[in-house]
Amino acid sequence: MSQLADALALIARGTDEIIKRDELEARLASGRPLRIKAGFDPTAPDLHLGHTVLLNKMRQFQDLGHQVIFLIGDFTGLIGDPTGKNVTRKPLTREDVAANAATYAEQVFKVLDRERTEVRFNSEWFGAMTAADMIRLAAQHTVARMLERDDFAKRYAAQQPIAIHEFLYPLVQGYDSVALRADVELGGTDQKFNLLMGRALQEHHGQPPQIVLTMPLLEGIDGVAKMSKSLGNYIGINEPPIDIVTKTMKIDDALMWRWIELLSFEISLSEIGILRRDIEAGALHPRDLKLRLARELAARFHGASAAVQAVAGWNAAVRGEGDTTALPLAEIAVPATGMRIAALLTAAGLTPSNSEANRKLQERAVRIDGAVVEDRERLLLPGAEHLLQLGKRGFARVRLRVADDGA
Repeated sequence: MSQLADALALIARGTDEIIKRDELEARLASGRPLRIKAGFDPTAPDLHLGHTVLLNKMRQFQDLGHQVIFLIGDFTGLIGDPTGKNVTRKPLTREDVAANAATYAEQVFKVLDRERTEVRFNSEWFGAMTAADMIRLAAQHTVARMLERDDFAKRYAAQQPIAIHEFLYPLVQGYDSVALRADVELGGTDQKFNLLMGRALQEHHGQPPQIVLTMPLLEGIDGVAKMSKSLGNYIGINEPPIDIVTKTMKIDDALMWRWIELLSFEISLSEIGILRRDIEAGALHPRDLKLRLARELAARFHGASAAVQAVAGWNAAVRGEGDTTALPLAEIAVPATGMRIAALLTAAGLTPSNSEANRKLQERAVRIDGAVVEDRERLLLPGAEHLLQLGKRGFARVRLRVADDGA
């Protein structure tokens, strides 16, 4: 393949849509570094793997020699992104925005190359805008066009209120592309309307319209819903490396391929095809490939040595190979007389309820320190450490202590 074809293949990896691909090819062929923009509202300062899907794509553009612009929407955050919301979202205060924005840099540079990243804030240009300027911006779009947006249309049909300032959000995001003279803007599939707004406003201002590149929303470890902290199906990039490994190993085999495509830098597209054939032929176990991905993710956010230790901890717990002390240790308060095993499994987060824990005990799916446990009345006493295991993939290392009075 030619260098241009290779670049296009890398950029297209994992993407949902490229608008327009021929324009992207022409700009890549020009040989000049492109300006790649992605905007982040500072509303969730603790990033998880779902957020890194865009960051990974930005890093791939950097590796191809292009200029990445990490735009923090400190002004936009005062409006509140209505995307996917069925109610008006409460805007953040300036204090909230400043506090959240301050946490971004230390996290995003675990993925992005600091030297090739331009960090910008959209208050740079919107802070200087007058009311007349904002009115002129608002005049560049119609209410009818705004109501074509899916979430606005649904709320309007359901007679749910839509505040006027929410209509400003797509315009403001679109104008960011004008201010930054973006060649390409990245966003999730749910941002397509806003990204296309950037194209329209750039054309209005006499600029070449940006290429829009949408990325899919990453499913969480449950394999069903979008990765989300509120759903508890996420892996935070600041979580301990053993947690990153343990949680990654819980995803099912079908989701593994999607995660590899969207999250891995080490496994190329051509190698993915080879690995698929190896697994289908029985020459490679999916668990081993999943462990390779888990190691890569842990290394990206915590370094290679920490990743090796985390994998060793997982191997010790799951395969009985090595030292289980690499697993995180959780302190659990129990009565002085001890805690029944079902309650302990629930307290350790291995089961959602005591009834589910009792069902697993009946199925002989529970082990304590490697030994199968069936006795529901088994008491675990304070002052001890135990390795709890549920099934093949659920592990928790716990230290029991006497609960304080009133605990």
